[in-house]
Amino acid sequence: MSSLPPWLANLLPILILLGAIALVLARLPKVELGHTDAFRRRRFFNWFPLGMTYAFLYMGRYNLNEATSAMKGHTSNADFGTIFFWGTLVYGCAFLLNGPLTDRLGGRKTILLSAAGSSVANVLMGVVVYKVLTEGWQPPGGIVGTLSFLYAVNMYFQSFGAVSIVKVNASWFHVRERGQLGGVFGILISLGVYFAYDWSRFIAKAAPTYWVFFVPAAILAAFVVLDFFVIRDTPSHTGHPDFDTADASSGEAASSSVWEVFKKMISNRTIIIILMVEFCSGFMRNAIMQWYPKFAKATGLSEAFVAANWGMLLCVAGITGGMFAGVISDRVFDSRRGPVSAVLYAGMSLGAVATLFLLNSPALGWTVIFMSLCVIGVHGMLSGTASMDFGGKKNAGLAVGIIDGAVYAGTALQSILLGRILPAGEVAKDPNNWGNWPLAMLPLSFAGLLLATRVWNARPQPKTAPVGGASVVTQPVATPKTGTGG
Repeated sequence: MSSLPPWLANLLPILILLGAIALVLARLPKVELGHTDAFRRRRFFNWFPLGMTYAFLYMGRYNLNEATSAMKGHTSNADFGTIFFWGTLVYGCAFLLNGPLTDRLGGRKTILLSAAGSSVANVLMGVVVYKVLTEGWQPPGGIVGTLSFLYAVNMYFQSFGAVSIVKVNASWFHVRERGQLGGVFGILISLGVYFAYDWSRFIAKAAPTYWVFFVPAAILAAFVVLDFFVIRDTPSHTGHPDFDTADASSGEAASSSVWEVFKKMISNRTIIIILMVEFCSGFMRNAIMQWYPKFAKATGLSEAFVAANWGMLLCVAGITGGMFAGVISDRVFDSRRGPVSAVLYAGMSLGAVATLFLLNSPALGWTVIFMSLCVIGVHGMLSGTASMDFGGKKNAGLAVGIIDGAVYAGTALQSILLGRILPAGEVAKDPNNWGNWPLAMLPLSFAGLLLATRVWNARPQPKTAPVGGASVVTQPVATPKTGTGG
């Protein structure tokens, strides 16, 4: 692949992997739910542009990492940690408003709002960086303060993304199909990470740094137009019949108030444990994803294979982890999400232990790639799938809002913590001085593993279930059996 352009050399392994996954999925026995071929085609044209919008939202979110690295002399690692902290704090808190708002407005309107708002915020960040780099402008409050504010605005609109994709797909996919959908969610995250890191790095090398913001802004603006014409909230909006998805909203006669639904969710043991697991996932995912490139750059490993191809390798790992988790969940664990999450957390825990001893080894890069495979698989299962299952299609926005809010609470904690405890300047050039990095990940990885085993048997329960022709009322949301046995 050495004769290929760099962007194509990086993209080719991803395309080959996606082709292989498509071939494997096509040969798996289909879950027969009575869907017509016409319905499946229309469903694809609904979720695919929606999913790609979500992937490019990732590019407009994590481009900050590459931009701050490229702005030598203007921003430091600690500055990145500060900017990212304020953005993730707003992102996590915004779910309390945006989750219910998405349930009320529908995912189609809110994905349009998300892409449009993020596009404008990226343009504004690009303008600030342009004026700083070309005119020596000092923005009010300094560059860190201004970018923190604009990044927080960006992340407010970004917070509609995951809520919207789950809200729309909850009406189009049955519970028995959602494990593989969770794998697809992982693929979309992985593609977004690839765009954010490798495309942003390519842009930063080929053009001035401010284009790292302008390019995703333009792509998101294009998707606003496409999504307006293509995406619909429910099958009935496209002429296909709606159907019972057998999730926690199944059999619900009337919608509950936001406060009633919120109280049910936060008083339910399953939801609370999933929140705690995803708090750990948010910490772990970004402790790996955001800080390994900073580690590699500081220690002179930025041209090593893993660091130089970070986005592509993260993408491949995420796709593999997401599809592994999705297929195993539906085919082996009967659409339970807990067992897969526990298996993947065990892998993360082993990786965190290994990282302690590999700071001076080339194997470190491959270890953190493996850990990324695990954490993206967990995130797809819980934020992308369990939120649909336990919230139900009526309350999917609130459910994913609460769960993803926990993810970004963990993300905010790691951002401010690692930004303070990791080395900077000359000290950062010695890998031995980065021991606080794996030490910070260890307790969260083991906590996530322990918590995931506590929802081993958790399933969504419909509001009513037919028994001998009658209907019996069941739990409004799932309550797991205790223990870790299958």
